[in-house]
Amino acid sequence: MTSFPQIRAVVFDLEFTAWEGSVAHRWSRPGEFTELVQIGALLVDARSFAVEREMDLLVKPRLNPVLSDYLVKLTGITNEELAARGVDFADAYRAFLDFADGARIAAFGRDDLIFEANLALYGMRGEKKLPPYANIVPWLIENGIDPKGRNACDVGPLAGVVFKGRKHNALADAYSVLGGIEALVARGARNPLLA
Repeated sequence: MTSFPQIRAVVFDLEFTAWEGSVAHRWSRPGEFTELVQIGALLVDARSFAVEREMDLLVKPRLNPVLSDYLVKLTGITNEELAARGVDFADAYRAFLDFADGARIAAFGRDDLIFEANLALYGMRGEKKLPPYANIVPWLIENGIDPKGRNACDVGPLAGVVFKGRKHNALADAYSVLGGIEALVARGARNPLLA
């Protein structure tokens, strides 16, 4: 039997500050920034999709420290919970890099740009860069799934996997993305977690 070295990957999702109409206006109204609020990440065996570790971090926004009612309703993250468990973005970013430990990272959409926007917003451009990033949206399209108007929480159900947890919770959404990837690979799609 041939043995292969283990390859790890990180499937993740982010939640960030939002208000009613933010998506339609692309966060262009005064005072609106995509400040990170939650990181949900799964360190997985890239071949078997077995989850080795989870990360679920709440992040305190600096410029808009009070979450909008819209975001609280969407994510279920309360201002009280954020005050009690939240960490500064700098600590959260470094914890994410440590968690990934150089492994390929993958998400639905351009969550890498959310990290970059926060680094720029907080004057942290000199920080260590993210590991190699895979946006799974083109891969979904390649496999016959139209992601337009969808979110990370929709990936699993679009691939026939039942969603578990609360939608727009970054960790539950990361599990949805992983479940969708695993289901499509089981049906013959190439594995997007392998470079």
